[in-house]
Amino acid sequence: MLFFTQCFGAVLDLIHLRFQHYKAKRVFSAAGQLVCVVNPTHSLKYAPTLCAAAQTSVEQGIHPPCHHHEAVHDPQLVPCTCPLFSCPWEGHLEVVVPHLRQTHRINILQGAEIVFLATDMHLPAPTDWIIMHSCLGHQFLLVLRKQEKYEGHPQFFATMMLIGTPTQADNFTYRLELNRNQRRLKWEATPRSVLECVDSVISDGDCLVLNTSLAQLFSDNGSLAIGIAITTSKVHNTEAEM
Repeated sequence: MLFFTQCFGAVLDLIHLRFQHYKAKRVFSAAGQLVCVVNPTHSLKYAPTLCAAAQTSVEQGIHPPCHHHEAVHDPQLVPCTCPLFSCPWEGHLEVVVPHLRQTHRINILQGAEIVFLATDMHLPAPTDWIIMHSCLGHQFLLVLRKQEKYEGHPQFFATMMLIGTPTQADNFTYRLELNRNQRRLKWEATPRSVLECVDSVISDGDCLVLNTSLAQLFSDNGSLAIGIAITTSKVHNTEAEM
């Protein structure tokens, strides 16, 4: 009976996963788009003043990592870029991706255009949905967060971070699109570098921001499908032609 119960549970999970994929394909019917179902994770490090110390240091001309320990002495080392955990890991930029995949088990999806399907949008804040996106020879980190900027009023924040330098990030443009019930909402911007603190990006509102009612308008049975497209910026293309 125990074996049967475990197998039956696995079958139900598979059916649920296939159903989530079907819903996303129904919303984003473009041929060739990949769908990634992303389950929510409650943040384990949340603190209202997470980046306050970092912001103060930046104003003083010091650039510490965005977590609670002493600044690194090697300027080539960067802190862990995963916004979910207070991770003490530090390393070079080129090994950030292996760290995120091996230590934090963050999935990576390849393709110029993908669909990010976030499940269980009704869960209380703070909650994060995270995935890595490999495109155009670079890796990007998509973060969707449900957070209360004002007590009792949760909002959803979605941003794309390049796992690279700010100079490299300026070469790209990302687009987030919500499409449901004959309504379409787009956000287009230049990605920020993971060397910047994702909490600061969200606090500044330099990302796609949805209030609860707007998120419900585009959600389907508690899941929110976000189409993602990344292109090279026009400025970069012009420079390459010259």
